[in-house]
Amino acid sequence: MGARISRLLGVPAGRGLSALRRQRGHLFPWVPVCFGLGIALYFALPFEPVPEALLFSALMGGGLFLLCLRMASDLSVLPLVCGLVLLGLAVAGGRAHLVAAPQLAGRYYGPIEGRVVQIDRARSDALRLTLDDLRLQGLPTGDQPRRVRIALHGDPDVQARVLQPAPGQRVMLTGHLLPPGGPVEPGGFDFRRHAWFHELGGVGYTRTPVLLLASPEHGQYLFRTRMALSRHVQAHLPGEIGAFAAALMTGDRSAMGQDTLEALRHSNLAHLLAISGLHMGLLAGFVFAALRIALLLPRRSRHHWPGKKIAAVGALLAAAAYMALSGGNVATQRAFIMVAVMLGAVLADLRALSLRAVALAALIVLTLRPEALLGPGFQMSFAATTALVRVFESAGSGRLMRLAPVVRPLVTLLLSSATASLATAPFSMAHFNILSRYGLLANLLAVPAMGLVAVPMAVLSALLLPLGLDGLALQGMALALRWILAVAERVSALQGAVVPVVAPAPAVLPLLVAGGLLVLLWQGRGRWMGAVPLLVGAFLWMETVRPVLLISETGRLVGLMTEEGRALSRSVGSGFVAESWLENDGQAGGQPAAAALWPVSESKLRRAATADQQIVHVIGAREAQKVTGCAGATILVSSAPMPRREGCMVFDPVGLQVTGAVALYEAPGGMRVEAAKGPSARLWQSPAVRRDQ
Repeated sequence: MGARISRLLGVPAGRGLSALRRQRGHLFPWVPVCFGLGIALYFALPFEPVPEALLFSALMGGGLFLLCLRMASDLSVLPLVCGLVLLGLAVAGGRAHLVAAPQLAGRYYGPIEGRVVQIDRARSDALRLTLDDLRLQGLPTGDQPRRVRIALHGDPDVQARVLQPAPGQRVMLTGHLLPPGGPVEPGGFDFRRHAWFHELGGVGYTRTPVLLLASPEHGQYLFRTRMALSRHVQAHLPGEIGAFAAALMTGDRSAMGQDTLEALRHSNLAHLLAISGLHMGLLAGFVFAALRIALLLPRRSRHHWPGKKIAAVGALLAAAAYMALSGGNVATQRAFIMVAVMLGAVLADLRALSLRAVALAALIVLTLRPEALLGPGFQMSFAATTALVRVFESAGSGRLMRLAPVVRPLVTLLLSSATASLATAPFSMAHFNILSRYGLLANLLAVPAMGLVAVPMAVLSALLLPLGLDGLALQGMALALRWILAVAERVSALQGAVVPVVAPAPAVLPLLVAGGLLVLLWQGRGRWMGAVPLLVGAFLWMETVRPVLLISETGRLVGLMTEEGRALSRSVGSGFVAESWLENDGQAGGQPAAAALWPVSESKLRRAATADQQIVHVIGAREAQKVTGCAGATILVSSAPMPRREGCMVFDPVGLQVTGAVALYEAPGGMRVEAAKGPSARLWQSPAVRRDQ
């Protein structure tokens, strides 16, 4: 049996731990895969495991891991896989309990006092503040959220005259807060879970100016330095170029306009804005190359000093400083870990670019932030890196070196861009519901400017900043950024540049991931088995059936699928829900155009019909009181509480608080109802959760 498994894996048969050690290059890339499978299992559970079960999972996983080291058989792989899955489940559950913090149980309106810990910009283009050390009037100390996020919807000019928000300020405002919302539809993005791991207990907005209570006194040094550098860059480079440069150097996007962000997204260049693997890799690569060349010039250091290792240490320090200065968010931490693993391999005289290095970086990230597995950043970053390493290993550096020096950089750029675009395309389409037709062309035109000009000039400006001589370097950086923005604007303006994509069914992305991993990581002939889940996933995506009817978790918006597309019951209000539904449908035009498709509107009573169903949407408590019986509907939706009725299905805030958003599908026996919430609440679904003191 062990020999058969070895032949299928494509590795020689062996005995016990020595065999595992000899084949660690083949087996180790599967370690984070199995560990990640356990994390995915935790998030997919319909119930919350009790802490005792998580502890048992950790002990059992560790025991199986130790057992596999003692087994004198190739079958020791089997307990290793089970042990890693159990450990992944335990780590994810432990992390969820570790970040537990109170969340608001309902709507809050009143004074809000807190300390500014983050400044960014909402999708509505409004400035947004994240506050901690909170004081909300009327809430006991144990129920105070750890953090809240508030969008400033007042007049920007008035706010600018009253206060310019800065890191570490203690501020006060009057605002509206709500608990983080759940998925806008069953199987959709769960913002409540996302907020749980970011320790956000409430989100909301204010239309009044933010008042200063106390200036920053201590702490938040890196944040304050980052924002000061951002203001310095924008002072030298005004407009969108300066905002882009500040985002690249410090991670501060608060000055970026929505038009610029949309152009970057539609041209598939938004990854140039986020401080991720590309930026960290370019920065570390530039510093490493510069130090390596500098140490090769003097004869003494060339012959007597370990120049490569010194350069690796310098690049690692530069990457660490960049991570700290840019805010150190999850994406930046992930990128730094990957770069640190690569440079650590150089220090250990190992291959810097290998599947083992990528696997180690993934394992570290998943151990520290298991929730990152569900995010597009982790998925796209490691998909691109794994595919690039595998493709260049298969192509062989020798083949590239045999090309003419003039052709070699072009072939390398084309091959790397095509590989990364192909590897990340499924995740981009699944999470963002768009496909950029000319994304490869835009990357071929823009990425060289980023790597050859923008990043080196950014490093040079940082070095010259203490001397006050960084202006010239910033101007050189601006030339590259102007080119990148010009490419983004031209490409995004092309006819048919963006193709809306229907959101896949929940099983599609796991099938595509499984197929891709088999093709990229499997060492034997069995790798081509990965084509089966890839084809099945692609087929299921093409055959995706969207719900006939969608109902928001507040009952304030209804979406009916018609022959012309999704018809919405309201042209304004519940904008985030409406936008998400239309994006998942792959439908362009926006909420007003979708509301125009709604068949009949009668004041606050909105009717629509399908072949078998009559739908009535009632908006407002007064209108709900006027409704008698089912109002001629088979499906009655109300934004206000409404008693149960005979002869129709009723969806109101009372029932929707239990089920969350609801989707209805056509079925042989009538309508099949799917709820966003399961029968058992997870940690992040429980209102007013308190951390044990």
